[in-house]
Amino acid sequence: MSSIRKVTIWDKGGKEHTDDTLKIALESAKERHIDTIIVSTSTGYTGERAVEIFKDSGLKLVFVTHQTGYRASGIQSLSAETREKLEKYGKVVTCTDVLTGGVAVGMGRQKPEKNQPQDGVLPFIIPPVNVIIANTLRLFSQGVKVCAEVAMMAVDSNAVPPNKTVICVAGSHAGADTAMVVTPVESNRIKDLKMNEILVKPY
Repeated sequence: MSSIRKVTIWDKGGKEHTDDTLKIALESAKERHIDTIIVSTSTGYTGERAVEIFKDSGLKLVFVTHQTGYRASGIQSLSAETREKLEKYGKVVTCTDVLTGGVAVGMGRQKPEKNQPQDGVLPFIIPPVNVIIANTLRLFSQGVKVCAEVAMMAVDSNAVPPNKTVICVAGSHAGADTAMVVTPVESNRIKDLKMNEILVKPY
């Protein structure tokens, strides 16, 4: 048995597609009887738009932020005030970015000093596995990578149970332009992750 479903493709990605992407996610959730939406939100803009668009829908919302220190040490992009607002409508997850954060990425981003031994430079030359996976998913779009990432982060943080099919909403650095149907698992079981459908993405 098979089904024919529509995929929306934006000419180019960007924040201007946020509301339409969220509306596509909402309609797709209704059609597929999916009750949970995972929303990637760094500053809270997409999260707040999701609250507005999903109000009275009965859907469960999970908001996933960047890890603290993603752009600068000690800095969390989501303000405490915005976090408090979002927590009234769903769960807010902040943990290590499983594909673009953590110790492995830190070893690659932190360039060793020239006087360090050769084994100190190898992690900078050879990308860790999670970076290879991230860059492979980016071949589809930045948002596709983020959908996989936030799905695993939500399960790692116990905000969503493993193997529960959800819709993930993400974007190209600001806002939302990508939505996917994903069956997530813990990041240490990534081989069992299912990227089921692309609902909308940039060209």
